[in-house]
Amino acid sequence: MQSIVDILISLRDAFNGELLFAISMLLLGGWFFGWLAEKLKLPAVTGYLVAGLFLGDSITGIINFQMSAPLKTITDIALGIIAITIGAEFSAKKIKLLGKKILIVTVVQLLAAFVAVTIGLYVFKLPLIYSLILGAIGTATAPAATVVIIQNLRARGEFVDMLYGIVALDDAGCVIIFAIVYAAADSVIGVGVESVGVFRVVFNAVEEIGFAIIVGLGGGGILHYLVAKKTNSKEVMIISLGMIIFITTICVVYNLSSLLANMTAGTLLINLSDRNARIFHSLEPLTIPLYAAFFAIAGTEIKLNVFKSLSVLLYGTIFVIMRFIGKYFGVRFSAALSGCDHKTQKYLGYAMLPQAGVAIGLILYIQASPLSLNATPDVRLFFDQIINIVFFSTMINELVGPPISEYAIKRGADL
Repeated sequence: MQSIVDILISLRDAFNGELLFAISMLLLGGWFFGWLAEKLKLPAVTGYLVAGLFLGDSITGIINFQMSAPLKTITDIALGIIAITIGAEFSAKKIKLLGKKILIVTVVQLLAAFVAVTIGLYVFKLPLIYSLILGAIGTATAPAATVVIIQNLRARGEFVDMLYGIVALDDAGCVIIFAIVYAAADSVIGVGVESVGVFRVVFNAVEEIGFAIIVGLGGGGILHYLVAKKTNSKEVMIISLGMIIFITTICVVYNLSSLLANMTAGTLLINLSDRNARIFHSLEPLTIPLYAAFFAIAGTEIKLNVFKSLSVLLYGTIFVIMRFIGKYFGVRFSAALSGCDHKTQKYLGYAMLPQAGVAIGLILYIQASPLSLNATPDVRLFFDQIINIVFFSTMINELVGPPISEYAIKRGADL
C-alpha cells in the first residue's frame, strides 16, 4: 500500500510543475466536484471551489503553489468575461428605472457592513485601527460567483437587475473606503514610512478608476466597430474574446482595474446597439470551462492552516457574522427605503455573502505595502492576523455564500 502511495506522490511531483497538467486537473476536478455539488443540491460554483481546495497545497498538492503566476492568465480572462457580462446589464432603460435604487442600496449596505464589522471586532478587543481595516475589507463582495449562479439559473427581473448593479458598484466603493482607512492607519501606526496623506490616496484611487473607465470606453467602442457588420457568430466570438483579452492586458500592464474596464466596455456596447447582445451570446460556449477553472484556481488559494489559531477563529467568526448582519440588514433597510418590491427587500441581502477577489487583493496589497514591511514586530503580528482573518472569511463565505445566494436568487428572481 505504501509503495502505491509513493508511486502516486512521485507521479504528482513529476507533473505538478507543468502548466498543462495543472489546467487539465483544474478542469477535470472542477467537472467532478461541480457534478457532485449539483447532486447534493449545491451550486456548481461550490464544487469548483472544493475541487481547488482538494487539488491545492492544503490537501493533495496536485496543483503546485508555483503555478499561481502562470494560472493567473486564466483568472484574468475569466474575470474579463464576467465583468463585460455584468456591464451588459446596465442598459439605459434599466438604469433609468433602477439607477437611484441601486445607488441607495449600494451605499447603505457598504456603510452598514463597514460599521458592523468594525464595531463587532472592536468590542472583542481588537484595536480600533485594525478593526477599521477589516471593516473596510468586509465591504467587498464577489461578483464572479453571483454572475455564474444567475447564468446557470437563467434568472431575470428586478431582483437580478438590482443584484448586478450592486455587485458592480460595491467593489469600487470598497476600494475607496479601504484607501481612506489605510491612509489613516499609516498616520496612526506608521513607522518611519512617508505618509502620502488620505486625500492623495483617494485621488490615486479615483485616478485609477478614471483611467480604467477610459480603457473600457475605448475597447468597447473598437469592439462595436469591428463586429458591426459581422454576421458569423464564430467571427464575433473570436473578435470579442480578443478585445476582452486586450483590454485586460492594458489593465494588467498599467495596474488598472480590469473588472471596471470590462464592465465599462459591456455597458457601452449594450447601449450603442441592441445588436451587440450577440457579442455576449457568442461568448457563452466559453464560459463554463473558464468559470470552472477560475473558481478551482480560487479554491487552491484556500489555506486550511488558518484553523490552527484560536484568535483567528474567534475574530474570523465575528468578521463573518457581523459582515452578514451589515450586508443583509443594510440591503433590507435600504431596499425598503427606496421602494423595491417585497421579494427584493426580503432576499437580496442573502445574495451579498460571497467574498473573494477584491478582499484577497487588498490583503495582498497590505502584505506588500511599506507600512507592513517596515512595521515593528508587534504591528506586523496584527497585520498577519488581519491577513489570516480575511483568508478565513473568504473561505467560509465562498463555500457557504454561493448556496445561500442561489437560494435567494431562486426566491427573489423570475426563473
